[in-house]
Amino acid sequence: MSRLDLVIRGASVVQPEGYPGAGIERCDLGIAEGRIVALGPELAEPALEELDARGLLAFPGILDAHVHFNQPGRTHWEGLASGSAALAAGGGTAFFDMPLNSLPPVLDRAGLALKRAQARRFSRLDFALWGGLTPLNLDTLGELAEAGAIGFKAFLCASGVDEFPATSDPAILRRGMKRAAELGLPVAVHAEDDALAGRLLAEARARGEEDAASWLATRPVEVELLAIERACELAGETGCRLHVVHVSSPEGLAAIALARKRGVDVSAETCPHYLLLGAEDVPRLGAIAKCAPPLRDEARRQELWRRLEAGEVDTLGSDHSPSPPGLKRGGDFFRLWGGISGCQHGFPLLLSAALERAPAAQALPRMAALLAANAARRFRLDHRKGRLAPGLDADLCLLEIGSEHVLDNTDLLYRHRQGPYHGRPCRVRVVRTLSRGRTVYPGPDSAPDRQAQYLSPRPQ
Repeated sequence: MSRLDLVIRGASVVQPEGYPGAGIERCDLGIAEGRIVALGPELAEPALEELDARGLLAFPGILDAHVHFNQPGRTHWEGLASGSAALAAGGGTAFFDMPLNSLPPVLDRAGLALKRAQARRFSRLDFALWGGLTPLNLDTLGELAEAGAIGFKAFLCASGVDEFPATSDPAILRRGMKRAAELGLPVAVHAEDDALAGRLLAEARARGEEDAASWLATRPVEVELLAIERACELAGETGCRLHVVHVSSPEGLAAIALARKRGVDVSAETCPHYLLLGAEDVPRLGAIAKCAPPLRDEARRQELWRRLEAGEVDTLGSDHSPSPPGLKRGGDFFRLWGGISGCQHGFPLLLSAALERAPAAQALPRMAALLAANAARRFRLDHRKGRLAPGLDADLCLLEIGSEHVLDNTDLLYRHRQGPYHGRPCRVRVVRTLSRGRTVYPGPDSAPDRQAQYLSPRPQ
């Protein structure tokens, strides 16, 4: 009889909606050499370690395909060590880091190699890296693909950093998408129309406006919708696999659903903050809640939930986009950094909100698909990631459900302890996270010295 490294006993295992065995079933998980090798009631195989998980949920490790950990170059904003630690505390086991906020940005083989070396040294989780698609590097997309980029990210409006210019010219985006299709990699787009956003911004500034409400008015839904429609049209022309990130509006989801009916290979991501926060929260929270596309009104927030529950959202990503506190302070809201820090508290709070809307047997498998399985399938990692099944990586988080607690920013593991969810009640608590069978977050009640040992990078 073979010996297992670890047996997790008696957990209620969540299997994602739309996949084999969907639902929740109480059983044991047997893990060896970083993979799940057995799944069933009362496993008899001996193990080096046993973990009693009775009363807990075993949820697939969250695959966050949209983070900005900013290393190298802007590690003082966030770093791979602090960012991956925070994501693990939120139930995450793998991430895809975006190419733009590091210095240099990931626009060629050298930039990707530099970031990969940093991630191997500092990350505590598995990772993949996005390459950029900009007017500067259409000729290096091939080398990025050869070097292992998970896909290409394009901004259809100004990105906020000079080193990563917008791909707002449809002719350039078409060329980039055509090349990506030839390489077999997806293109992710930040979908806001540069011309319309720029015109509205210029008009507001000419009127001397600088408050939060005025800034929100410069990014209406039409700005997002125009860009989504254009990206879908070009993806259909070129045969490109398109991934629209951080869709903030039901109108955007409707446009993507219509493109799918026309045969366009397009997927939609939204983020916890669009489901948990609304435009009315921005004046109250300030720049901590500033992001682009912006938070929408309450009616649209509720409709976004309904469309998610109807199957129009494919993946959920944090778009964790931090900055030093000083960039979030000042009287001119237009000048403050736009980006929400949310990869630690956002996911448990989102699960808590989902459980308020539907029974656990319905809500949890749906969220397992959105947070893990669908991203693994979309990015062709489902042979290793996304579900709790024999042969796949032992990536999971153990969740305690029903014990209400209040989220506190002092618990955040980000480099800067700022986020929009301070003081919110939450019914879901991450009590342990395992990546390839190794504990990467031991739970909030662990002694400080025990927590500290898990803050070091995982062996590569």
